[in-house]
Amino acid sequence: MTKILQIGTKGQLGWELLRTCAPLGEVIALDYPAVDLSDSAGLRELVRSTKPDIIINAAAYTNVDKAESEPELARAINATGPGILAEEAKKINAVLLHYSTDYVFDGTKGSPYVETDTPNPLSVYGHTKLEGEQVIASSGCSYLVLRSSWIYSRRSGFVAKVLEWARTQETIRIVDDQISSPTPARLMAEITAGLISKIETNPVDWMLERKGIYHCACNGYCSRYEWAKEVLRLSANMQTKPGQELLPALTSDFSTPAVRPLRSCLDSSMFEATFGMKIPHWLKALELALED
Repeated sequence: MTKILQIGTKGQLGWELLRTCAPLGEVIALDYPAVDLSDSAGLRELVRSTKPDIIINAAAYTNVDKAESEPELARAINATGPGILAEEAKKINAVLLHYSTDYVFDGTKGSPYVETDTPNPLSVYGHTKLEGEQVIASSGCSYLVLRSSWIYSRRSGFVAKVLEWARTQETIRIVDDQISSPTPARLMAEITAGLISKIETNPVDWMLERKGIYHCACNGYCSRYEWAKEVLRLSANMQTKPGQELLPALTSDFSTPAVRPLRSCLDSSMFEATFGMKIPHWLKALELALED
């Protein structure tokens, strides 16, 4: 039976992974403080003692603004920790599955980014996530890094915030000049489960031919304002504030510690071609996510 070590269970993606990966083998799922990505010695001991076949790292420092004032902690969690997981994975011939972000790009390309485009992060968060990718790639382990964008669920994140604002605020202002591809956490977990099923069949040869960094986000793209508008349309039966308005805004209207890319869409065609999967359009995925 395949042994899977899942690091990170309480975030949007980790919560979904717990459910989708449960039938795939013996799953050892841990979150902070049971596992701490900033504790190098503890991480090494965890991998050595559990001896997993597959390591899923769903933990990350994701507070984009707060990372500007905590760069060392963000780097320890997003770069140093994943690098240690990669080193230990190589020693025991385990596969490492890791997740990254569209924020490794500066958003100035004008068309969806492909894997061969040169990253240029604008924030501490983006820089540390890129460093994590680089240390994994240079480790020599068998790995898949999935870059995704605007991960969400109904439990937390942007969609949950929009639904809460709809219940409590008369006027909601959302930026209309940040554009990317909203991607449900559940979809990413289902894709991960599909990959694990493929890996289990013939892990050494299969990974040798396919390891690397891939873009894995919903097809199509929208602004955050357009996304919020669809969230409210699809949640029309929900009780909202009377006379409520949803208004577009500019990124420059808000002062935030971190700079965000304005157009960070990802082209996932290489992932689809390599792994034989079809990623849905963001709006179809949103409809499914809000049906629960």
